[in-house]
Parts: sequence; structure tokens; C-alpha cells
Amino acid sequence: MKAGVLFLCVANSARSQMAEGLARRHFGPAVVVQSAGSAPSRLNPYAVEVMAEIGIDLEGQHSKSIDSIDPASVHTVVTLCAEEVCPAFLGEARRLHWPIADPASDDPHLSRETMLARFRQARDSIQAELVRKAGEIDPRSTRAGGVSCSAPACLATRRGGRPRSAGPRGSDRPPARGSG
Repeated sequence: MKAGVLFLCVANSARSQMAEGLARRHFGPAVVVQSAGSAPSRLNPYAVEVMAEIGIDLEGQHSKSIDSIDPASVHTVVTLCAEEVCPAFLGEARRLHWPIADPASDDPHLSRETMLARFRQARDSIQAELVRKAGEIDPRSTRAGGVSCSAPACLATRRGGRPRSAGPRGSDRPPARGSG
């Protein structure tokens, strides 16, 4: 039976969606990867954009309610909330908590570049946790560091460094100094 992981946050619009995309690439078909929220809304366009920067397409994903998840398909639940109340999953599953700050904001004074920076930070934090905790999600993950992707965030973590934001779309080059 395949391992199954469920990433939870409140709206299932940003953090859990990014975690789902990262974990799908990381584990491939070996793990059933899902995400959901206690109050699902819509996929955040900034999440879609920063994931596209590292070659992960979230366009086919959508916000889902925790009630739509079959508890039998979940072996590990990862909650990603930081300052808000985490959703509860009532199935029998191992529970992990990665407190990642919500990058979304309704503050009209935040610039587009500030919002993208917030989403990149959340994405990179999730990626770093995924690499560190891969064995807790899929105990069969025996590859060096559990890493199976070649995105800049994965490569930096594999080399022991901090994950960094990817360069321009479709590029593995770092962003130019002074850009954003």
C-alpha cells in the first residue's frame, strides 16, 4: 500500500497547495499526495506564479474541503498553519506540524514584489521541511536526503545550503541583484 500525505491549512489556497505540488515532484507516484483546508477558498495566483518559477504547475489543482478527503488514504497529516488555528483531521494518521507563516494578505499597501517575496519565502520553507522530513512522510524514501528533484531549492538544500528563490521563469540562474 502506498504512503499517503495530506497537507492542511485553513483556506487550501497557498501553503498547502504549494506543499502538494512540491511533494508530488519530490515523491513522484510512490506517495499519494493531497491538500485540503477547513475553509477552502480559491487557489492564490501568487502561489501559482512562484511555483511556476521552479517548474511546478499548480493550474490543475483547486481548493478542497477537508471533508472531501478519504481518511483511509492518509497516513501522515502535515499542518502548515502558524498564527491561525490549524484544521483538525479526525482520521488515524501520524501528525506533523510545520508552522509556516501565511504569505497571503489583504493589505492593499503591499506591492506585487513584496507579495511574491512572501510567497517565495513560504515555498522555500516548505521545500526545506519536505527535504528534512521526507523519511517521516515516506519511510521508504532512502535517496540521499530524500531529494528527488533538481529545482534550485532542492539543489541548495542537498548541498547543505539554504534554499533560495529561483531565477527568472524557466531559468536555474539566481535572480539578478536588485531585482525584487
